[in-house]
Amino acid sequence: MDIEAPPTGPAAYFVFGTNQALPADVVADRYEQGLAPLVIVTGGINRHNGIVEGHVLRDLLIERGVSEDVIRVEAKSADTWQNVQNSVTFLDEAVGLGLRVTAVSKWYHRRAIQILATVYPKAAPLHGLSYEPVYSGVPITRDNWSEHPDGRRRVIREWRETRRRITDGTFVSLQRVNGVFAARGR
Repeated sequence: MDIEAPPTGPAAYFVFGTNQALPADVVADRYEQGLAPLVIVTGGINRHNGIVEGHVLRDLLIERGVSEDVIRVEAKSADTWQNVQNSVTFLDEAVGLGLRVTAVSKWYHRRAIQILATVYPKAAPLHGLSYEPVYSGVPITRDNWSEHPDGRRRVIREWRETRRRITDGTFVSLQRVNGVFAARGR
C-alpha cells in the first residue's frame, strides 16, 4: 500500500486534496532544494470542515517560501478522481516540460497513485512522495496504523478498494520497479 517512490531529480509535484498541512511541508522542502519547478495542488470544499483544499494548500506553500508562479491550483474537485480529471491541463504542462509526475499523498493512499495512472496514463512511470497523516491527534504511521482505530479503518479500506478496482479493471495494474510506479508489463 505504501506509495513512497521519491524522484531523484526535479519533478512536478501533484498534491492530492486534503485538510492536512503536512504535504505543504513535504513539497516546500523539495522546492527549497530546487527539485519542485512545478506544483499542482488539488481539492475542492472539504466535507468535514468547509475549507477549499486547493486554496489552503496553495497558501500553505506560499507561507513556506514556494513561489506562487510555480503553483497551479485545482479547487473544484469533490474526490480523488476529480483531483486528476480537473487537473489534466496542469498535467499536460508538466509532461510538456519533460517533468516526471510525483504524487503527494498519505503513505497508504495507493488509490491516489492508481487513479493518477488510470486517468492520466502519460504521467507513468510516476513517483510517490508520502506523509504520515494525523487523526485524533495521532500520526498514523507505517508502524502504528493497525493499533489505531482511524489508521486501521483507513488502511484496510484503501487496500480493499484498490484490490477490488484492479480486479474489476477500473484501475490499471501498477507495479513498483526501480523506484517508480509503472503499468504492469511495461
